[in-house]
Amino acid sequence: MANIKGLASIVSELKVERTNLANQLRHVDAALTVLGKMNGGTSYTRPGRTLSALARRRISIAQRKRWALARNRSKPVTTKATALAKRTPKISPAGKKRIAAAQRARWAKLKAAKKGAA
Repeated sequence: MANIKGLASIVSELKVERTNLANQLRHVDAALTVLGKMNGGTSYTRPGRTLSALARRRISIAQRKRWALARNRSKPVTTKATALAKRTPKISPAGKKRIAAAQRARWAKLKAAKKGAA
């Protein structure tokens, strides 16, 4: 009889220990879930759906049509009047020479001032 009572107490202690371990495991799972979601990921990954080759082809064709439509809509309609209005003015060669000469004069003045100070 003493053996049976001893075994019963051991079994009850093991059951208590099992419930404690199950609770701890649940806490660890919850912590992993929270940490997994912190870096943008998820702790549960859904199985991916597989598409047939025909379905993938249909989707790619439809997407190419959408891209072509978007490209055609984004192109502005240019007429001769709008092209002339948007044209940037050009600098004549004489104007470029004038600007270059003025810049050279500024640099020469700066270098002369630097030599005089040294």
